[in-house]
Amino acid sequence: MEKQLHLNLLPSRPPMAGGFQSSSKMKMGPGRKRDFSPLSWSQYFETMEDVEVENENGKDIFRVYCSGAHGPVLLLLHGGGHSALSWAVFTAVIISRINCRVVAMDLRAHGDTKVKSPDNLSADTMAKDIGKVVEVLYGENPPPIMVIGHSMGGAIAVHTAAANYIPSLLGLCVIDVVEGTAMDALNSMQNFLRSRPKTFKSLENAIEWSVKSGQIRNMESARVSMGGQVKKCEESTVHSPAVSNSIDGIIEEEEDEEVVEESNKKRMKEDDQEVKKESIFTWRVELSKTEKYWEGWFRGLSALFLTCPVPKLLLLAGVDRLDKDLTIGQMQGKFQMQVLPQCGHAVHEDAPEKVADALATFMVRHKFTDFKEGYLC
Repeated sequence: MEKQLHLNLLPSRPPMAGGFQSSSKMKMGPGRKRDFSPLSWSQYFETMEDVEVENENGKDIFRVYCSGAHGPVLLLLHGGGHSALSWAVFTAVIISRINCRVVAMDLRAHGDTKVKSPDNLSADTMAKDIGKVVEVLYGENPPPIMVIGHSMGGAIAVHTAAANYIPSLLGLCVIDVVEGTAMDALNSMQNFLRSRPKTFKSLENAIEWSVKSGQIRNMESARVSMGGQVKKCEESTVHSPAVSNSIDGIIEEEEDEEVVEESNKKRMKEDDQEVKKESIFTWRVELSKTEKYWEGWFRGLSALFLTCPVPKLLLLAGVDRLDKDLTIGQMQGKFQMQVLPQCGHAVHEDAPEKVADALATFMVRHKFTDFKEGYLC
């Protein structure tokens, strides 16, 4: 399979049997309707706040979502194009497993974070952002912090740890990103981005696409996290072929004839010179414009990961992700690795319970925390 990178990085694997195959056309029949309505962050996180960080250009504002009151902090960093909401379901699970606090942040130029220089996505700039947010949240005496990053966020987590931007760093967990596979995939990144729908007619439509295309295989997670990937915008409805009304390879149910007829009547009433507007959704981050930073995120990542002096956990969607440096490091016992099969690239979204179990076991084994009373592991 060609290794493609979705900056969330690395491809999703083929859907399991019974899933939607992009190569076959399917029509959703009666009784097979699924609920693609969005879910609120508040069902998974306890609080949401905007953290102000001072810099030479003024103030940057980082959106963070938090849960838990005691124990070490799990600082969660999302993949490229995603947001902190990709950790929502995982957060609800891990909080029920171990004594911990969760802080999930929208990285620079992602989600609802607002910065003065959104085009600067260099690894060091993003790593410094994380250190500054931690400083604002906890002052000079931060609690023990375990940094957990997925894909691009995993790379930034490694850069943050290696640069010692978090003095109270407890451990490091990287999810489904390794240097070799990431560098190989960069060549096909732009092709992947061009293949995605540019716009969606609704948030529900975006959620539907994410599930049926295999980008996110967990319906619940897709319903809460896609709102962090797309935003509402104003576009002309006149001949807008870029709007995705159907999912690639899947025929949607035909609209009710009366609804279509009524819609046509309304359109006829519009003045020919008037441009009708409607709300449609587009991607929050134009990933294609971040290309100059891609290599900086991943070049030398394996060596950097191996030199981080804290306990390390690497979670992968497949053993084929390992490159030479990591294979040798794993044989030498420099980090713990676990493969979670039957997952796409968004491992923590597809299988939040498996990721939570792996992380909880790792943290308890290293005596970073304890299982919650009454939890049977």
